[in-house]
Amino acid sequence: MSTAPTTDPTAAPTTDLTSDPTAGPHAAPVRFDTKIAVLLREDLEPWQRLNVTAFLVSGLGTTVPEVIGEPYQDADGVSYLPMFRQPVLVFEGTKETLRAAHGRALTRALPCAVFTADLFATGNDRDNRAAVRAVPTADLGLVGLAVYGPRNGVDKILKGARMHP
Repeated sequence: MSTAPTTDPTAAPTTDLTSDPTAGPHAAPVRFDTKIAVLLREDLEPWQRLNVTAFLVSGLGTTVPEVIGEPYQDADGVSYLPMFRQPVLVFEGTKETLRAAHGRALTRALPCAVFTADLFATGNDRDNRAAVRAVPTADLGLVGLAVYGPRNGVDKILKGARMHP
């Protein structure tokens, strides 16, 4: 029994060539209609930036299934977990930029994950959720957020942020 994916000839065409095993190094660049973006507060330590980014994108991957591509397999047939089907763009900004982006993300009702400064002091998911639940939206000590949606909508949410160096 073959486990190779099948192609549905009636399916709508996609601009995502990343799953095309025949797309070589000279294939046309892929331009996605959507964007996965992380916005980090600019004053975080390097280890915090990495930790916050990992936590934030895990929320998108589990609740927005269309962002996940197909599983990987190497030439020896060893299988690996699937990953996002498109790049994750990481931005940074001030506390004020982050707060404004958070407000715009909520207004646009796009899938959004948040990480607050309080989460650095917790050690498990239960305590993380309790720490966020204890603070009103306007008072969240945001240090990062992740958002997914139409490219132009995400760009508007991130207004004032700059690409992470």
